[in-house]
Amino acid sequence: MNASGETPKPAESAQTHPPLDEIPFAHASERAAAEILDFYRIRWQYEPRTFPIEWDGHGTPIASFTPDFYLVDFDMYIELTTMNQKLVTKKNRKVRRLKESYPDVNIRVFYQKDFRRLLARFGISSASVTHANGGGFVASERENGVLQ
Repeated sequence: MNASGETPKPAESAQTHPPLDEIPFAHASERAAAEILDFYRIRWQYEPRTFPIEWDGHGTPIASFTPDFYLVDFDMYIELTTMNQKLVTKKNRKVRRLKESYPDVNIRVFYQKDFRRLLARFGISSASVTHANGGGFVASERENGVLQ
């Protein structure tokens, strides 16, 4: 159900984004999530809006937050974090500040365990990524860069 109380209908034309190869995803797990959204024809946008979340004494933004995905038909932002749970404190603080500053914005955080469960549900195995390469994990069943 979206913010207006209506149940979204599957989109006839799911894509509301450029081709995946043209999107500069910050992490491979974001691309995997995008491929799953496309598979289910869920219309999404990648990082469409940046929200100021802290201001100085003159009202100038000094910190901001850009959720990873916006699900068009659900009027919902998604933040995906595949970092080790011990390292997500800073991101949780940003999400909390976003909710305090923009109470009407609908946002959901998918943590590492949530995303692993999602991949498992689709029968996709995951592989750890070194900290130097962004950390966390990615879907490991890829052929030519595309989930199989």
